Amino acid sequence: MNTWDAIVIGAGAAGLSAAQMLGRARRRTLVLDTGAPRNRFAPHMHGVLGHDGMSPGDLLGRGRAEVEAYDVEVRAVAVARVDEGATRVTVTLADGSAESARALVLATGVSDDLPDIPGLAERWGTGVLHCPYCHGWEVRDRRLGVLLVSPHQLHQAQLVRQWSDDVVVFAGMLGAIDPEIARRLHARGVEIVAEPVVEVVGEGTEVTGVRLRDGRVVAVGALFTMGAVRPHDAFVAHLGLARADTPVGSFLEVDAMGRTSSARIWAAGNVVSPMANVPLSMGAGAMAGAAVNAALVEEDFDLAPALYWNGRYADRLWSGRPNRTMVDVVQGLEPGRALDLGCGEGADAIWLAQQGWDATGVDISQTAIDRAQDAARTASIDAHFVVSDLSEAETVGEYDLVTASFFHSPVALDRTGALRRAAARVAPGGRMLIVSHAGPPPWAPAGHGGAHVFLNAADELDALGLDDSDWMVEIAEARPRGATAPDGTSATLDDTVLLVHRRPDVRISSS
Repeated sequence: MNTWDAIVIGAGAAGLSAAQMLGRARRRTLVLDTGAPRNRFAPHMHGVLGHDGMSPGDLLGRGRAEVEAYDVEVRAVAVARVDEGATRVTVTLADGSAESARALVLATGVSDDLPDIPGLAERWGTGVLHCPYCHGWEVRDRRLGVLLVSPHQLHQAQLVRQWSDDVVVFAGMLGAIDPEIARRLHARGVEIVAEPVVEVVGEGTEVTGVRLRDGRVVAVGALFTMGAVRPHDAFVAHLGLARADTPVGSFLEVDAMGRTSSARIWAAGNVVSPMANVPLSMGAGAMAGAAVNAALVEEDFDLAPALYWNGRYADRLWSGRPNRTMVDVVQGLEPGRALDLGCGEGADAIWLAQQGWDATGVDISQTAIDRAQDAARTASIDAHFVVSDLSEAETVGEYDLVTASFFHSPVALDRTGALRRAAARVAPGGRMLIVSHAGPPPWAPAGHGGAHVFLNAADELDALGLDDSDWMVEIAEARPRGATAPDGTSATLDDTVLLVHRRPDVRISSS
């Protein structure tokens, strides 16, 4: 499974704007979309500075080309479910596959569930309209109808009067209008029709009138109405994100930067603000994209290896017992000078010292080294420990044994470089032992490994890049060992074990 910096769900104006900001910030970004934006029914969009009159499809086509130029991947696929963990969000797709990311932007929009009136849905976005700011200029001075379906829409009825002095309000679906509201409408010359509407009539996509239940047809040149707004957020419903109740429904609650109540999920556009037009959605998407990048920048610094591992060792991680596979391999060797790379809390180095080795442990975490030194003092063991970021060797001389047990890191760390530098310190006749995870534990959920690549012995050997004329391979295998699963049951784990022996007659550099 890929681990992206960010996944954006939705490739409308908000989603592509978020993706553009992320792409320009050099974030690995994946956009998922089903290709059904809310404004696809409208042939033109208005109120978009610099793009007035452009078709929504043309804007999105241009936007998609722009984000792809920044190496953003856009994929046509539906999302089935989103799950969040401590360090990433997992998105399960409709085809059963999954992608994970450090952050998620929801820009999935809404659906307008329209009144079930013949002739209305097929003219939605052309002769049947919802936003006078988007379409009012084009139908100005016509006889305009307003089909009321909720009390919240009474504001729309007053608003439409700005574009025409000939407005008729159809209140039959709503019932009686508050007398004070009716008085205000009448004062501005707005006609109110109480008989229910049963059909929208017209020619092609244009509206010419509405048919009432009593059979009359009232002529109008365009009809404004609203559907019941349904946000496309069902796939996060189980996460229990905070919601805000509005007059038109319940929507995800976000802060000024678009962040939801989850630390890793942002939302922008109509999915949180159903009244937002294209420019507002673009702005919210751009803000969310920038906010995601800012959060990831902070996390990148927080996850710098030394900071990360000091945090991980704030509480004791392991039992203090030495790695069993290391013990099995090393216990028959003649003691000499040993270096334990990534020693953690020091159990392996202390065991080596107990067997007679002159043992030094090195680790990036000051917290771990402090704990290892305390353990050695408590046991009266003469083992040495050094703090190093592993980018440069902090120890000197040659070693008869270099060990690296489970030398993995979920944050950026030059593992291969550190192992190669350590291999260069193996004395002629000495050995290097690498023990690593051959795969995730059997109790781990699907996708637990994320972007981590589990190496077999051949892969480990290739990564070291050793000269065959200087080195011999003594062990290269996957070795099972017993373990206890989190639920207390017995399990078996596979370790990759690589033991290489430097030929005794090799001369090495003293640098």
